[in-house]
Parts: sequence; structure tokens; C-alpha cells
Amino acid sequence: MSHNQSRPLREYSTPGITVTWEAGRCWHAAECLRGLPAVFDRNRRPWIDLSAATVDDLVEVIDRCPSFALGYRTEDGRIRTAPEA
Repeated sequence: MSHNQSRPLREYSTPGITVTWEAGRCWHAAECLRGLPAVFDRNRRPWIDLSAATVDDLVEVIDRCPSFALGYRTEDGRIRTAPEA
């Protein structure tokens, strides 16, 4: 499998939001790590801990992800998914 080949979408949920992550899409720009280091920690497993931030904070930081490796669905109807290729 090549480094950039798409992998399954992983989902992490907490009340108010489900965050998705597609490892094969990630450019490692580290916007998530810098934006919410208590949530996104590449040395922890699982590496995403949604309990460490509010839904609005998660949305704000995930919206900065340039590769669309991170996405979300909120209970109030906000959605971020990768654009069609």
C-alpha cells in the first residue's frame, strides 16, 4: 500500500459531534496539533480525545485542516467532508 493510498475513515464521537479522520488523506500540516493539543496528540492512542474541547472549538480547528483528512458532523447540522476528487 502506498503512503498516500486512502485508508478507512475512522470516527470519534462525543455528545454534539462526530469527528472523522482519514489517515491516507492527511498532509501532516499539524493544524490540529497546534490548534487543540489536548484533543489531538499523535503519541496517544487513540490520538483524538474529543472530551478535551467544546464542539465549537473542534469545528474551528478542524475547519483549518487543509487536506480534509479531518471532518465532522454536528448534532446542530454542521458538516465538513472532503470534496469530491
